[in-house]
Amino acid sequence: MNLIERLHHNYLFAVIRGSSAVDAIEISKAAIMGGIKNIEIAFTTPNAQDAISGLQFLNKDKGVTVGAGTVMTLESAQLAINSGAEFIVSPHFSIKIADFCRHSNVPYFPGCATITEICNALEYGIEVVKVFPGSILGPEFIRDVRGPLPSVRLMPSGGVSLDNMHLWYQSGAWGIAIGGALTEQIASEGYESVCTIARGFVERYRDLLND
Repeated sequence: MNLIERLHHNYLFAVIRGSSAVDAIEISKAAIMGGIKNIEIAFTTPNAQDAISGLQFLNKDKGVTVGAGTVMTLESAQLAINSGAEFIVSPHFSIKIADFCRHSNVPYFPGCATITEICNALEYGIEVVKVFPGSILGPEFIRDVRGPLPSVRLMPSGGVSLDNMHLWYQSGAWGIAIGGALTEQIASEGYESVCTIARGFVERYRDLLND
């Protein structure tokens, strides 16, 4: 199974925005304990590269794949990949980042919000497109795009919740990125809440596979 296939098999991506590298690591560990194996460390996290490198030890033992998200510049992409990021995600499509990721043999998932942007990314060789902002575009966007582009791989980010996850899945989403929903109870219940919420998403995904 290659990296793209493995990420798709795991399906759920935990988008981690920590107040520090240590915080991001603890949130990530809780999400992993809950069963989510695709971890995306957002570069809005201070010293995000330290969180990425700090999580690498989990890869072999638990089948975890760690990447970088909210990568806005070529310099951030370089820093992330040098720190061990196995995939790169941006809220936009950057040719500079795409070229560097291709040269580094690291998958790049750029954010797109129109079919024109998606087609431009596909023509440039992008394998997976992040649908962003998902909260505005909605599951219907994926369903509509997959009409003329049935083989396109689309991953929504933003606006994904346990209540609407089935709609994204049924629309044909290649994978699902979960952000704020994972950490909404940390302030009151601590990191254990992340594990509980992650487990809920994993169980819901298993149910959808069996429906």
